[in-house]
Amino acid sequence: MVQIARERISALFALAEREAGGGHRDLADRYVVLARRIGTRYNVRLLPEYRELYCRGCSAYWLEGVTVRTRLRSGRRSRTCLRCGRVRRTPLGDRAAGVPSAGAPTLRAAPRSDVALVGAPTEEEPTERPDDEAEEG
Repeated sequence: MVQIARERISALFALAEREAGGGHRDLADRYVVLARRIGTRYNVRLLPEYRELYCRGCSAYWLEGVTVRTRLRSGRRSRTCLRCGRVRRTPLGDRAAGVPSAGAPTLRAAPRSDVALVGAPTEEEPTERPDDEAEEG
């Protein structure tokens, strides 16, 4: 029974994706509700990739920019449902170990020798320009 439930959940999420892409968002939401009910009835956890596709508050199938807004800040991904307003925050990586998750942007500091100071003369620029000397005298 558990294997059948998993197959039906996968089929329902595939249908939800197809219908949401076709413009039938209400039907996609219904498929998400059915998939969640099957998982609850047969005590089957949804796969992690499915858990990222819907709102836990209103069971809306998420389409980026249409039904969900995603923001990245302070090592977290914050997703806000545009239907019910529920916010879902997930970490982007293991910050304690310094390991970024897959797809997380990594920022590296440039070596100090490559950094030019603004306003400081470089080796190519003389400190005084010859034009300034001609105007003074």
